[in-house]
Amino acid sequence: MTTLTNNLALPFTGIFISVAVFLLGQWLFKKSGGFFLFQPLFFGMVAGIIILIVWGKIQGTSTSATYRHFYKPGGDIIFWFINPVTIAFAIPLFKENKVLKKYWLDILLSLIISSVICLFIILGAAKLVGLSHSSAAAMLPQAATTAIAMPVADAIGGNSAITAMACILKAVILYALADSFIKIFRLQHSKIGLGLGLGTGGTVGSAKALKIGALEGAMASVCVVVIGVVINLVAIPFAHLFM
Repeated sequence: MTTLTNNLALPFTGIFISVAVFLLGQWLFKKSGGFFLFQPLFFGMVAGIIILIVWGKIQGTSTSATYRHFYKPGGDIIFWFINPVTIAFAIPLFKENKVLKKYWLDILLSLIISSVICLFIILGAAKLVGLSHSSAAAMLPQAATTAIAMPVADAIGGNSAITAMACILKAVILYALADSFIKIFRLQHSKIGLGLGLGTGGTVGSAKALKIGALEGAMASVCVVVIGVVINLVAIPFAHLFM
């Protein structure tokens, strides 16, 4: 039993769990016709948590201990790849650089202003519902994609696990409601606006934008990069000033 437990603590276990639940979510998502609760990233997160809870019960240990001992060694390896994947969004951006050169000031100003406004809205909502300092700090950088938001949350005293959950939920909700938002706000008439809007959903929103078109995907990439930079530069001094 001890040998089996030690073997399961190898990095392969965390990698296998992550890949398995993601592929299962992907299959269910296709079979259900795109039901948003089966969105692979969201489904994988929830299924992974359930597996760790059940596993901990069987082992007679806490969920957090099971996570650290069995999942985290492999999970950290997968997490390492998130940053290169995020940088890869520069590829569609490069292909559509003519549009960016033409509208760069409009795009830049709109994203910077909206990011700062978002910080105030999140902080106001957090105070309104009485969140603790740690929880409010965790929610603050969620405008950025998960890979960027988590380190920022750690830097301002937030729980990065809550940040990851907030970023994923935001992305899944945006993905699920994207078609409705496009119709309501008539974004189909503006490929740039559509791409920027979907880009606020991070990598998941950008994936949706790429499905719609190359220009939309490029603008979503711009959104992910610019908002990530703004949150990195602004969130920490913002937290010190207003929290």
